[in-house]
Amino acid sequence: MLNRENLEAALAELPLLQYAFCSPADLTFTDRVRHVCEAECPMYNTTWACPPAVGTVEECRARCLRYTGVLILSTVTEVNDVADMAETLATRAGHEAVTHEAEALLKAQGCETMALSTEACAICDHCAYPAGPCRHPDQMYPCVESHGILVTAIAEQLGLEFFNGNLVTWYSLVFYKS
Repeated sequence: MLNRENLEAALAELPLLQYAFCSPADLTFTDRVRHVCEAECPMYNTTWACPPAVGTVEECRARCLRYTGVLILSTVTEVNDVADMAETLATRAGHEAVTHEAEALLKAQGCETMALSTEACAICDHCAYPAGPCRHPDQMYPCVESHGILVTAIAEQLGLEFFNGNLVTWYSLVFYKS
């Protein structure tokens, strides 16, 4: 059974910008977000963490709604130029590590979890997709946007900062159920 007081005490020890809890039903799922993946992201159709491998937006929504809660967390990193995509993407690893720690806290309380995080998976130099199964399914986090989730909507609804000037703000959603 989730002890939220203990969880929040442990979360306070992590280098988070902010976090909040909500219900999966509070999230906005839209094909418009997925369209951005298909039209603009070079990772589309190249990894198990991205569309179309993650399923349709409706399949992703159904998968998310099987959980009872969502821990939304964000980290922030300063960069010289937020428009420099290589510099920005180089800051992902720290956020991913914090996401793994937060997920471990939920698992330690006996929760079943599913995490969504930043962009595409970068664990392997070359993803096995589509020829073979994911080599690290327990470590790989699909991209939040791959599931069609409009992060700006839930951030605004919960009063979380989304845009932070020259700071890179990364978001993860850790779904859980006891």
